[in-house]
Amino acid sequence: MAQKKSNEVDAWLARPDPRIPVVLIYGPDHGLVTERARRYAESLRIPLDDPFSVVRLEAAEIEQQPGRLMDEVQTVPMFSDRRLLWVRNAGAQKSLADSVRLLGDTPPRDAMVLIEAGDLKKTAPLRAQVEASAIGMALPCYADDERGLDRLIDDVLGQNGLSIAPDARHLLRRGLGGDRLASRGEIEKLALYAMGSSEVTTSDILAIEGDASGLSVDDAVDAVIGGRVDDFDTVYTRQCQSGAQTFQFLSAAMRQLQALRTLRGQMDEGKTAAGAVTAARPPVFFARRGLVERALGKVSSTDLDEMLRRVYDSILLTRREPALAVASTRQTLLAITLRMARG
Repeated sequence: MAQKKSNEVDAWLARPDPRIPVVLIYGPDHGLVTERARRYAESLRIPLDDPFSVVRLEAAEIEQQPGRLMDEVQTVPMFSDRRLLWVRNAGAQKSLADSVRLLGDTPPRDAMVLIEAGDLKKTAPLRAQVEASAIGMALPCYADDERGLDRLIDDVLGQNGLSIAPDARHLLRRGLGGDRLASRGEIEKLALYAMGSSEVTTSDILAIEGDASGLSVDDAVDAVIGGRVDDFDTVYTRQCQSGAQTFQFLSAAMRQLQALRTLRGQMDEGKTAAGAVTAARPPVFFARRGLVERALGKVSSTDLDEMLRRVYDSILLTRREPALAVASTRQTLLAITLRMARG
């Protein structure tokens, strides 16, 4: 079958097989589909700005004119050795799948066919025809995982002569993914902001995100256990205005305080804060270890039990009196924040 696994696509695109004239690039990550299609088109060494050498078609056009693709394939190129037929926005169009089947019977001599499509099931006619064809290649594009995002970060920042600190990488990665073009745009914006430096830091990332506009419920809870009153109030207000539910804050705070209570219990048995954090299971992410260790040094097990009781009471109150949820949750978490600030 003429297809590649998602982790094999970049290697194939680095050295595409010239004997394969029909290439389908598909998947839910539209940005990645577009980027890889462009990369493949450039590898053909056909002038992409020449309308005689590159014919751009919409899949809907082929559906309305069933013979259109075959007519274009059979047209003799005038100013180059080959022509590129670039089909976009493909999906469930039957005529396009039928055209690919016909191309398998009569392979094009002077044309390359590149098809961009959305997420196609294995049984989708277009994908099935390309995978079954001896002259076709199907290349899937799924949202970047952490390894893919790391490669993208290193690629874009490296082109701009920048490295990135480990904690900054974690913070940046958290806001990426889902769409390759959007992710690339965010990294390029960061590179522009950090121009003139040698390394991107968390301060750079927070600066281009703005004042808490890109922060989350977890960031609000980190502000709570870090005793940062102003940060907590700003993020809490922004998130509530954006539609976040108070239970999200309370449940996240409960999980964090329960984790701290477990680690503090190990300290009561003789471990240091650093030792307890290092041995924690599940592990504490390295970028947060300093925050957790400092928090453990400020409170006792009794303090944490009291904080948890306040959170439990607040959860109960928000269920009984929904109209008071935003104010009561703010009061509860703000009291814990002030206690952590006092140390």
